[in-house]
Amino acid sequence: MSGSGPVGRVRARGDEFAERVNAAADLLDAGVASVEAVRMLADRYGCSPRQAHRYVQRAGLAGHLEVPAPTVVFTVKLPRPLVARIRAHAVASGRTLSAVVAQALEEFLARAHRERPRR
Repeated sequence: MSGSGPVGRVRARGDEFAERVNAAADLLDAGVASVEAVRMLADRYGCSPRQAHRYVQRAGLAGHLEVPAPTVVFTVKLPRPLVARIRAHAVASGRTLSAVVAQALEEFLARAHRERPRR
């Protein structure tokens, strides 16, 4: 788990959060009452009933979530002015640097794939 929360608590990673919301959605889809789903999730994941309630609430609003792919550290060297522009864009858009770079690379690779001549 990553990131620390209140004393003794650890925040769920994005993939764990999605898996827990999806588990809540599965319970709700199966007809389990919200109160019982909260208890079951708290027991299953060792989280507080309050946090389990948040998973159930999110599942009720959004249903199933896409589980993000695992991430790895990938170090590259870029020109300083480019890094400054990327950082400024990330701040202005309210996203992380990793999210901005990942989106840019996904779009670049998709475009390169579309433009590649067929054999």
